[in-house]
Amino acid sequence: MKSYRELEVWREAIDLVGSIYALSSRFPSDERFGLTAQLRRAAVSVPSNIAEGHARSSTRDFLRFLSISLGSLAELETQLVIAHRLGFADDHEFDRILFDANRVGRMMRGLTKSLNTRLQPVPSP
Repeated sequence: MKSYRELEVWREAIDLVGSIYALSSRFPSDERFGLTAQLRRAAVSVPSNIAEGHARSSTRDFLRFLSISLGSLAELETQLVIAHRLGFADDHEFDRILFDANRVGRMMRGLTKSLNTRLQPVPSP
């Protein structure tokens, strides 16, 4: 694969960023430097780390950046729960975005598993 833009997980993560920006644009203005900024930063970090890891020269580096991306996704999900509990996201939008975030997470874990198999030594006969 020549470019991270060919990765389905990267494209899905970019879509997730759009959903987070749309949701957070409706947060109260006093949250602009609080939860809004935190959510957006975590969301942007997910595809950014996928792209950076893919651009690195080794599979180990890519795996490290995927791990960072998964951490950002967990942070995003936590902040989304907080936004929902504070009444900034209705049930439908919360469920839809959380579903999309979980799908991105599954895709990243699948990619991680696939990359890890490349690192496993082939047993000698």
